[in-house]
Amino acid sequence: MKRTVYLHTLPVAEAIARVRQRLDRDTLLGTETIPSHEAQGRVLAAPVFARYSSPTFHGAAMDGYAVRAEATFAARPGAPVRLVKGTDAFAVNTGNPLPEGCNAVLMIEYVTRDLGDTIETETAVFPMQHVRRLGEDIVATELLLPRGRQMTAFDIAALLTAGIWEVTVWQRPRLCFIPTGDEVLDFRSRPHPRPGQVIESNSQLVAGLLRPLGIDVVVLPPVPDQPEALRAAVKAQLPHAHAVAIGAGSSAGAKDYSRSVMEAVGEVLVHGLDLMPGKPSLFGVAEGRLLVGVPGYPVSAAVCVEEVLAPLLCWLGHLPLPQRPQVEVELARSIPSKLGTNEYLRLAVGRVGERLVAMPLGRGAGLISTMVRAQATTIIPTHREGLEAGARIPVRLLVPAAELEQTIIVVGSHDNLLDLLADELMAQEEPLRLASSHVGSMGGITALRENRTILAGIHLFDPETEDFNFPFLAKYLPGVNVICCNLAIRHQGLIVAQGNPLGIRGVADLARPEVRLVNRQRGAGTRILLDHALRQAGIQPTQVRGYEHEEFTHMAVAANVRTGAADCGVGILAAARALGLDFIPLARERYDLVFRAEHLDARVERILHLLRHQGFHQRIQALGGYETSLTGQFMRPGQGLGA
Repeated sequence: MKRTVYLHTLPVAEAIARVRQRLDRDTLLGTETIPSHEAQGRVLAAPVFARYSSPTFHGAAMDGYAVRAEATFAARPGAPVRLVKGTDAFAVNTGNPLPEGCNAVLMIEYVTRDLGDTIETETAVFPMQHVRRLGEDIVATELLLPRGRQMTAFDIAALLTAGIWEVTVWQRPRLCFIPTGDEVLDFRSRPHPRPGQVIESNSQLVAGLLRPLGIDVVVLPPVPDQPEALRAAVKAQLPHAHAVAIGAGSSAGAKDYSRSVMEAVGEVLVHGLDLMPGKPSLFGVAEGRLLVGVPGYPVSAAVCVEEVLAPLLCWLGHLPLPQRPQVEVELARSIPSKLGTNEYLRLAVGRVGERLVAMPLGRGAGLISTMVRAQATTIIPTHREGLEAGARIPVRLLVPAAELEQTIIVVGSHDNLLDLLADELMAQEEPLRLASSHVGSMGGITALRENRTILAGIHLFDPETEDFNFPFLAKYLPGVNVICCNLAIRHQGLIVAQGNPLGIRGVADLARPEVRLVNRQRGAGTRILLDHALRQAGIQPTQVRGYEHEEFTHMAVAANVRTGAADCGVGILAAARALGLDFIPLARERYDLVFRAEHLDARVERILHLLRHQGFHQRIQALGGYETSLTGQFMRPGQGLGA
């Protein structure tokens, strides 16, 4: 099978403009008349003029007596005017129409005496005082709402008040999404994927991004990698949709048929965006309708939708495209990037002191978890080789700005307890979000030194003093007043396959040529622990097969062992248990959360309170591989693992 090749990539704005030129939206999307009370979110295709005024009569704006104002002009303090009920004064409540001949309302508070058949007042009122006039709000025949307005709940109320029972609106843009791939399983069947199979989820990602904009999305069951079947599916949907999207198959693989299918039924206008992820996106036309090839990797799919597909569909449907608010943030660490391509970057953002600090998240096109964790995005422009730590950059928010004030940035070593802590904090009456970046213990210390994190998770052992963390804090943060609070004592060891088929008993076995290691990244406390153990055993890193194979979390290490990509790795017992693996203990160590004393605010106090709660201790212990004898306590130099 001939592989697809990209023609040439286009900037996003040029891609959108090219497709818009080939679509006649006024022909493609018609209008429809719908009941006014069902019009919220719809866009008016014709102006609306009021049928009735509001109010439709002169009415009382206060409780009291409807009167002819001129009858009260002589009233003065000490010289009351007497009015006859039913002749000169008529009792009214707020909202009642004024009786014939009345032009004002005397408030009940200004009735000096009620004599039964008459009332007296010492207060004069002027014409139309305390009267809600006919047409005060809406006047019949005036323009109520212009065309192009997206209807709100307030608009619906105004329509009904003005006697408008139906409105003419633009049709909703309708997208049909067709998942593809022999390996793709329909999520609706609740499948159990085997190696090489994936559960289809991009359809729901696309639908979830588009439906809130007012776009209808229909999802078909997955179509296998058969050009004829895919072509038939696309042609069958063209008469029923304004746009047809093919999920996956837009790249350059041997089974990527999206482009050839689009060429068979229509014309390809764009193949390749000048944006990573999202580069393999496809756009074309067929029978006057929009064709889309959505990349298979979820982050690429999201970029394709948010940057190009959503703007096109909103334009087709005369819908406003919401603009995400922008803020300026300080980058917590440097991030490299390739020249020649715009790169879409996802970030976690939180307040550190007076600044908003952003931590770059994983950049792979298939890392759907980074979209879950991201609170903002930015684009590294094509002419930059990356962004430096400390750079101030604009970002587009994915969450309300207020959420940033309730976000705690945590930088440092990974531990499963951070996920547990995050869950507990989000379950509180006033949720607090934990945004963690796993860059190793030394990375956490660096972030503390540069004042770009609230908390740092570290577990560094110093053999000379037999103490944890404080020797490193003293060396790398001289003069900085820090507080060190214990999260837990944890058990580190060798994670091996169930049943330990290679009979690994300790670090010495890592020098065996058949044993493949998966390591942690440089600067990780676990990597430092392994290096110390290798030195004690007289083993050089070059003797360990796989020493250069690095992962950033304990769960990633365990997953490598679970899938057979490695035979063992150093990690925590909780990670081994989570994936049903065996564990060979090496050491007990202290994992602490460290923060600058100046950051001891209400948010950090809530975290400390939670760490000292017995219920949280019980959740930690239930994971296995942890001790909570020090959890929540402030540590001191030389304490080691003792109380």
